Formats: sequence, structure tokens, C-alpha cells
Amino acid sequence: MISIPWANLIFLNITMFFCWYFYILSVQPVSRSEKYGEKAWQDCKRFRAISGILMGVITINFILWIWFPIPELAWFVHPIHLVSIVIGVIIAIIFTPIWIKGIKDAGPETMIPAKTTQLYGGIYKHIRHPQAVGEMPWFVIIPLFINSLFLVIWAIIMVIIVSPIIIHYEEKDLIKRFGEEYREYQKKTGAIFPKLRKPKD
Repeated sequence: MISIPWANLIFLNITMFFCWYFYILSVQPVSRSEKYGEKAWQDCKRFRAISGILMGVITINFILWIWFPIPELAWFVHPIHLVSIVIGVIIAIIFTPIWIKGIKDAGPETMIPAKTTQLYGGIYKHIRHPQAVGEMPWFVIIPLFINSLFLVIWAIIMVIIVSPIIIHYEEKDLIKRFGEEYREYQKKTGAIFPKLRKPKD
């Protein structure tokens, strides 16, 4: 019979897969509307909500690791737990304001894709995906708070793999949505880092 720690890890991986599966679906309203019609916009809203719920479940999986670690993988980030927490707090202080600013400047589009939405201003003038830049580190921050080196490594690998996939599908859809305007925006604005040199008009 499978043990609780291993069951938690397996469930964490399954939840993570479906979390990002539904999120990737949610950033493709135009592409999906070509196949499913107008209802695709509402579907994407539901997919975004499902992804958000699954993110909460992932957090619970992380927290359960405190009581149910896999002995062979119970590695500490640092022998002094406070050190790991401080590292997590520092990362949170750096990235959380970017996440909040991205949500604020995107407005309702953060959760509800809409055909009437225009290209965003604010922080989006400097980077194209501030919400990803601000949110993704939290998958590493929570394991740091728990002081689990295994989960930190696991989360970093997940972020490295998933982030480019999400950006690829989202930008593919945004090009369909905004056309040449978005292509020009891509040339002038970095995806996750501001461009030091912007092309001349």
C-alpha cells in the first residue's frame, strides 16, 4: 500500500499538471473560439478559475510535506529553519510587488478574458508578463518557508519548464487577437526582463 508521503507527492504532481493544463487553455480564447465559437471566452474564464483552485490545492500539498515528508527526500535548505524563511521573505519582497502591479494594470482580464480588452499599460510597458514574473517565484517561496530543499528543486524545475510553455501559447493567442500591434509590442518590450535597448520606430 502506498504511504501518505508518497501519495501526497504523486497527488502534487497530478495537481500541478492539471493546474497548468487548465491555465494554458485559459490563455487561448481566440484560438479556442475558432473551434468552439463564442462560448470559448466563457470556457477560458472557467479554466482560469479551475487553475486558481488547483493552485490552492498545490499549496496544501506543500504544507502537508511538513508532517508527511518522504524520509529519503527530507533534505533541508539550511539546518537553521529561520535562514530558509528569510531567503523566502527576501524573494517575496522582490517579486510580489511585480505580481500585484501586473494584476492591477491588467484589471478584470486577470481572471476574465474579454474581446474588448486593449493592450495594457502601466508595468506592461516594460515587461510583457509581469504576473508570471511575480507569481512563479511563489512556487519556490513556499517550499523555502517549509525548509524543503527537495520541493525547492522540484519547484524550480517546474517553473523553468512551464513558464516558456505558458508564454508561448499566450503570446500565440495575443498575436491572433491584436495582430501587428502585438508584434510591434513584442519588438519593443521584453517578455520577463525589460529591454535595455528598444528598436527605433
